[in-house]
Amino acid sequence: MPIAQRRRGSKIKGIQFTLMVVGTSGTGRTTFVNTLCEQEVLLHKAVRSPELTNVEETVSINPIHVELEEDGVRISLTVVDTPGFGNSIDNEHTFQEIVEYLERQYDDILAEQSRIKRNPRFKDNRVHAVLYFIPPTGHALKEMDIELMRRLSPRANVIPVIGRSDSLTPRELKAFKKRIMEDIVHYNIPIYNFPYDEDEDDEETIKENMELRALLPLAVIGSEEDVVIDGESIRARVYPWGIVEIDNPDHSDFIRLRSAILGSHLNDLKSITEDVLYETYRTEKLSKTVVDDRQSQVYPEDLANQSVRLKEEQLRREEEKLREVELRVQREINEKRQQLLAKEETLRNLESRLAAAQSPPNSPY
Repeated sequence: MPIAQRRRGSKIKGIQFTLMVVGTSGTGRTTFVNTLCEQEVLLHKAVRSPELTNVEETVSINPIHVELEEDGVRISLTVVDTPGFGNSIDNEHTFQEIVEYLERQYDDILAEQSRIKRNPRFKDNRVHAVLYFIPPTGHALKEMDIELMRRLSPRANVIPVIGRSDSLTPRELKAFKKRIMEDIVHYNIPIYNFPYDEDEDDEETIKENMELRALLPLAVIGSEEDVVIDGESIRARVYPWGIVEIDNPDHSDFIRLRSAILGSHLNDLKSITEDVLYETYRTEKLSKTVVDDRQSQVYPEDLANQSVRLKEEQLRREEEKLREVELRVQREINEKRQQLLAKEETLRNLESRLAAAQSPPNSPY
């Protein structure tokens, strides 16, 4: 399945990319991921027994690794699934779990970057994009959707999508998209809206991004089964009223979304994560006022100076350790040299005594 790779040098081999999928049960999240990867990555939810119907499910965060190849470019994709989201009466704990997961990945790389000697095998697990699945209700965003997207947006590139969009007629879908975008603007939710720079980007990139922005929220459909139509096997969903082709842009935005996140906009999503979202978090983290053991305040500039002093102190200790090693090695070399000289002296003495013992005694006549 060809992917247009037109944006800022996206032809890179061995790309690592992390995608989080968030949505309530029944929004097509699992089927979408399996369709995206063209293999079974996520297992479908098992039917719960009647005894457990009234038991609340808690959210779990499950990273799954999968290797993909697109047009000869290997993509090391990590899909972070969030089963159990939205199944509780009070979802405050769920919100915290997901946001804290995003922040832990930032904390891990912040700690790694602060080391004098970094781990060459350290893996960057920062989430580069979050697909937020909106149920196809045809109404508007729920309070839960608004709240979580507002919390996620400062930490990740949030892309809103409508799952199982074939549940709506084309007219209903168009109206639903309009209402969702109105809510996003009204509640000031900073989603990833396929940004572009008219001064720096070329006309093709600007045109592509304008088209993708106009599709927001993207309406997606998934299918894990192939259907033979006119002798050709295609991914589709069959209904009594007709067939919905997954990769047909007239039926679904799936192919446009897939091409964007795994091709044309992959590098842009990673760059924003690194240069904007992570740097903002890092600045916030290092600028927070802290209280020392004596309950005295340390202000941001003091914290920055303290960080510099700590690094200088670490460097000084490392230099001292190196000097100690050099002195110890020098002492060992000197000791070995003295031992060698002593052995040479002993050997010369033995040779002298041996020569004296072998010489004939002087005759008395």
